[in-house]
Amino acid sequence: MKQGIHPDYVECTVTCSCGNTFKTRSTKPEIRIEICSACHPFYTGQQKFVDTGGRVQRFADKFGSADKLVADRQAAAKAKRAAEVAAAEEKRKAEREAKAAEKAKRAEEWAKKAAAQAEKDAAEAAKAEAAAEAEAVADAAAEVAAEEVAEEAAE
Repeated sequence: MKQGIHPDYVECTVTCSCGNTFKTRSTKPEIRIEICSACHPFYTGQQKFVDTGGRVQRFADKFGSADKLVADRQAAAKAKRAAEVAAAEEKRKAEREAKAAEKAKRAEEWAKKAAAQAEKDAAEAAKAEAAAEAEAVADAAAEVAAEEVAEEAAE
């Protein structure tokens, strides 16, 4: 080994959270651990939940339980879907109202055109009637004139 580049390999005291201590060799003179062979369930044969310092509880407090997260997500998804459905219904309702307004406007325009056409037809009929009356009057006048001429000729 090259001299001067490696850390010192010294005797080390390992201390467990259960109180057990033992000696080994390491580059550090002292090591503190949370679980050792004297307290680990695999070595002791005792069933015990290993939760150092309440880490599981702290995690659950910080991030919540999975059931709550799933329920919150589902509730948010349902609320979003309900909002989308309501928005779509409002859009369809607005489209129906716009369509009905457009239909009413076309009906009003058609009624105006029909009324104008009826007035035009009535004016043409009156004009044709007046022309027919004028022709009838002219024919009557011509007959009267012809009778007068015939009477004068007969005299």
